[in-house]
Amino acid sequence: MEGAPWPGALGVSGGSDSLALMLLLRDWAERRRLPPPIVLCVDHGLRASSTNEARKVLGWAKKAGLEAHALKGKLLKSNIEAGARQVRYRLMGEWAKHKALPAVYVAHTGDDQAETFLLRLGRGSGVDGLSAMRPLSPYPLADFPDLLLTRPLLGTTRARLREMLKRRGQAWIEDPMNADPRFARARIRNAWPELEALGISKTRIADAAAHLARAREALDTVCEAVLARACRIHGEAAVIDAAALAGAPRELGLRALARVLTLVSRNPYRPRFERLERLFDKIAQGKLGAGCTLHGCRIAPAPRAVFGKQSLAIRREGPRRGTRS
Repeated sequence: MEGAPWPGALGVSGGSDSLALMLLLRDWAERRRLPPPIVLCVDHGLRASSTNEARKVLGWAKKAGLEAHALKGKLLKSNIEAGARQVRYRLMGEWAKHKALPAVYVAHTGDDQAETFLLRLGRGSGVDGLSAMRPLSPYPLADFPDLLLTRPLLGTTRARLREMLKRRGQAWIEDPMNADPRFARARIRNAWPELEALGISKTRIADAAAHLARAREALDTVCEAVLARACRIHGEAAVIDAAALAGAPRELGLRALARVLTLVSRNPYRPRFERLERLFDKIAQGKLGAGCTLHGCRIAPAPRAVFGKQSLAIRREGPRRGTRS
């Protein structure tokens, strides 16, 4: 909780982790005579029981003496996991922004930390993707630059939280998606006994993620030094020194380029690594030509040679033809 802003909105799905966080935050706020958390429950409409489950969450929150709101969102049937996450964060972010709250609290645990590591490992993620989730981080949607995402439970396990709920006589909702083998996270949860037998425990995975988080911090520090030498910001655009970028160690050059693209595009996520590498290689080999686009940005030779002939300008991409601005 250190450094986390308060008061905050709290995402509660009705699962054991989020209900445990609801009770823990309520108790924490009461002890310090602070405003209580405000509960937000997103009804994705994925199942016929979704609305009733949201009502159940509101009832539990009311019983705990907390203000609570159900947020309804429309979810596309394709890529359900990613779509549900996008809808959930957008609805909670809009509500928190409207109420001028500085943070949204979520109940990610050490179990989620380990599962996320394995999911990203399977996708071939690098240092950033495999690094531990942070207790305090920027909100994961670009439209909410002043909002923070807070994860107070990363140091605990789902089993401990469920033990606490049982002691308090608090029921919870079991989401059938958590056991549905169509979803990658559910398959990982089913595989834990085999992984544990091989010595691949959640604790060891969390430790590895923490090591990579420290490596990420070191790389970020050196990346800032590269950008201080090779980048200039002019309004909403950036000018970079292509020669300095290409001359840095490849990992730092890629990281610096990604940082500028996310800054200019205002997208909190980095571009896809394969596309980032292709762009970096074009820049390093002097094959950018008249320019190209990536991550909502236009990358082209700069009209003003801030760094000499190797100067490149990065601007947000304008509206595409045939679309309304």
